[in-house]
Amino acid sequence: MSRIFKNLLKYWKADLIILVFLFVQAWCDLSLPQYTSDIIDVGIHNQGVEHILPEAMTAEEYELARVFMTEEEAALFEESYRAEGELYKCTVEKESELNRLDEKLSDAILFNYQMMSVDKETLLQMTSGDQAVQGMTQPGMETAEGYVDIRPMLASMLESGQLTKEELSGMRVSMQSMTEAMGSSMVQSMGVAYAVKCNTQAGLNMEKIQTDYLWMEGLKMLGIALIMGVATVAVGFFASKVGAGIGRDLRGKVFRNVVGFSNAEMDRFSTASLITRCTNDVQQVQMVSVMLLRMVAYAPIMGIGGVLKVIQTGANMWYIIALALLVILGFVGVLVAVAKPKFQLMQKLVDRVNLVSREILTGLSVIRAFGREKKEEERFDDANKALTKTMLFTNRVMTFMMPGMMLIMNILTIVIVWVSAHRIDQGVLQVGAMTAFITYVMQIVMSFLILTMMSIMLPRAAVAADRIEEVIRTTSSIHDPQKPEVLMEHKGVVEFDHVNFRYPGADADVLSDIDFTAKPGEVTAIIGSTGCGKSTLVNLIPRLYDVTGGEIRLDGVDIRKLSMKELREELGFVPQKAVLFSGTIASNLRFGNRHATDEEIAEAAQIAQATEFIEEKKDRYDSHIAQGGTNVSGGQKQRLSIARAIAKKPKVFIFDDSFSALDLKTDAALRRELAKKVKDSTVLIVAQRISTIMNADQILVLDEGRIVGKGTHKELLSSCEVYRQIAKSQLSEKEMEA
Repeated sequence: MSRIFKNLLKYWKADLIILVFLFVQAWCDLSLPQYTSDIIDVGIHNQGVEHILPEAMTAEEYELARVFMTEEEAALFEESYRAEGELYKCTVEKESELNRLDEKLSDAILFNYQMMSVDKETLLQMTSGDQAVQGMTQPGMETAEGYVDIRPMLASMLESGQLTKEELSGMRVSMQSMTEAMGSSMVQSMGVAYAVKCNTQAGLNMEKIQTDYLWMEGLKMLGIALIMGVATVAVGFFASKVGAGIGRDLRGKVFRNVVGFSNAEMDRFSTASLITRCTNDVQQVQMVSVMLLRMVAYAPIMGIGGVLKVIQTGANMWYIIALALLVILGFVGVLVAVAKPKFQLMQKLVDRVNLVSREILTGLSVIRAFGREKKEEERFDDANKALTKTMLFTNRVMTFMMPGMMLIMNILTIVIVWVSAHRIDQGVLQVGAMTAFITYVMQIVMSFLILTMMSIMLPRAAVAADRIEEVIRTTSSIHDPQKPEVLMEHKGVVEFDHVNFRYPGADADVLSDIDFTAKPGEVTAIIGSTGCGKSTLVNLIPRLYDVTGGEIRLDGVDIRKLSMKELREELGFVPQKAVLFSGTIASNLRFGNRHATDEEIAEAAQIAQATEFIEEKKDRYDSHIAQGGTNVSGGQKQRLSIARAIAKKPKVFIFDDSFSALDLKTDAALRRELAKKVKDSTVLIVAQRISTIMNADQILVLDEGRIVGKGTHKELLSSCEVYRQIAKSQLSEKEMEA
């Protein structure tokens, strides 16, 4: 996990931009439910009126409203209105000031509104059977709904002294105790109902007010939705950019490190595993990085914001959310515990499939030749089925996630509606507040769902990040010295001074006490039975491996004290398996010397006996070479590899069994031309055929990792039994004598 976040920190500027847009997106997302609530409660239920102060009042209503206010409230009320003809118009326009007046005057307005429509039972409770106000319940004062407007009578009684201010205050306190159980939204709604009644009495067009409000709220919602859309697109853009950058950086680091690996590290990491780490593993980290920025960073913002919004609704149903979250966490915890081990296994199985696929595709011709298609298909099926079985298991486990979450969320919605219905019936909750509450709860639950889903994906990405880091942190066992020496001479003298070599982890040496000198102008040949260490010996010269004992010197300097760049500049290496790269013949021949002229690459091709088949091609040196050189024969591939080394013009030529695919005639012609060209260079040839090396100036005979013979062909025939046995197996008696 720390490695994934470490990768994200490198793009901190983009991360900050994403965070800003996430807050904008969350603000928009959290604002929309409140607008929906306002449309229901204010736009529909309250006919578009938002505040308890009426926009206009009749003079009679204005005077009556003041009767039930304290001196401080009455002063605020009078400051808020101006007389215009027979009406009083509200002069306050600022939203903040209107909200302040809503809070200051809510008790007085609510008491005034309740006195407009009092039922007899409530009146008796308020007066406690006081005989002074029994006349207020006389017939003829009741409305069609059975309510009584007792304000005129109360005003009259105050004026006549039948009712004191203290008694009126007691009635107000009694009424307030009856409304304390109501939520703030219900109190506000009742106050707004008074404002609607006053506006209607004043002759205002309530239908227009309602329509204008609904249009305005709808346009605000549309604007917020557009802002949220822009923020979402911006988050997606920058997150994808960061993810792509992380993927690019990781692939670059892995590739650059792998290119510097010695053969020891390449043996440790299989090619198939390195390919998987560079592709599939990087893709996993890249995908999770994008999701971390787009979803995981968004989830806590939405969760915390949703909790704050839920508190603002005044629904007081927090216990439902707590119960739902506990159920969700328990449900997801079970799924994670079951699926997590399989996610960790999945990457190893992907490696296995890649390994088998690569082996089969690389050796397809051999497989066909031996009729092993069926067996290899079965081997691939075994690896593929193991991966498929694991993926199916995890997918089946995760298929329970969404249906389970939807079931929990739907049950949660039903519980909220059921509880809210009772609260609405009791008059302590509004329909719009319930709608907003449900939406906010869903947002909170979805935030937790995102976090829990990511807790399942993160382990797999963490495994992938560890595998990538393992490659990046692996340093090559072969590296440049801190203070490399410089060759004072460039002759090409190669000296093996009692060299020993053992492969990493092996129990015994592959090469023991190898001691010889290869000089410029001479051909040093190495021959021996299969597996005796011939290729290993020449691989030590370019430091594909490092010696474990003794030393190898080039022009008197230990090659481990030279920079690898300088060392390899002196060498022209032709490996046992000829390798060509996609491009053209010319680009392959210039691989070691990019500044080689057309004449120089043509001369190299002529020496390597490649001119004949190159000239036959339509585009000649510009002819296309497929990946791996699959569109040329084995012999042509070898000749092009030899020509590539010749075009480099090195001081030391190393041919690791590079003539095996050539017929004897071509082999002889090539060696003859090569001898003319490399008179001043050191030539080392590893060969299986006596005919290739019998004219060499020095022949080394290897047997079980040791030099058992050293000399010319003639000398070895008489002094080395191993060489003589090899010669007898390949040459006739007459050829041996010749």
